[in-house]
Amino acid sequence: MEFGVGSILDGKVTGITKFGAFVALPDGRSGLVHISEIAYSYVNEVSDHLHEGQEVKVKVIGIDQANRINLSIKQVAPPPQRTPRPAAGGGQRPGGGRPHQSGPRPMGYVRQAPKEPTDFEDRLKQFMQSSDSKLSELRYIEKKGGNRRSGGGGRR
Repeated sequence: MEFGVGSILDGKVTGITKFGAFVALPDGRSGLVHISEIAYSYVNEVSDHLHEGQEVKVKVIGIDQANRINLSIKQVAPPPQRTPRPAAGGGQRPGGGRPHQSGPRPMGYVRQAPKEPTDFEDRLKQFMQSSDSKLSELRYIEKKGGNRRSGGGGRR
């Protein structure tokens, strides 16, 4: 079964990490549902929403150059209706900072066009997220299939 971006598929959760969940897809392929693509509401712990072995419907939202499949659970269903709030008068809150959001947060996450980091902190944050993702993926693959390297062990 060949599928591409926009396809909606049935899958089964095979692994949970701090940043998302791996889902087995048809034809023995698998993909990742990032934590931001699990629900329209804020997700603090992936395990609060998903568990291994759970059947899920997912939408393919991206396939990168390394053929890694990016999935979304929340995009399978339309977003929940938001109730309009009265405008806050006066601008800044006392104490500063952002106001607390009690309802679903708007998620403007789009993987196809990543924002170019503008300063060191943005670049560092992007690097750390990418590094954590790659390390977790490698650990998951090694745990699932063992070490697939062939040849001798150490230096000679």
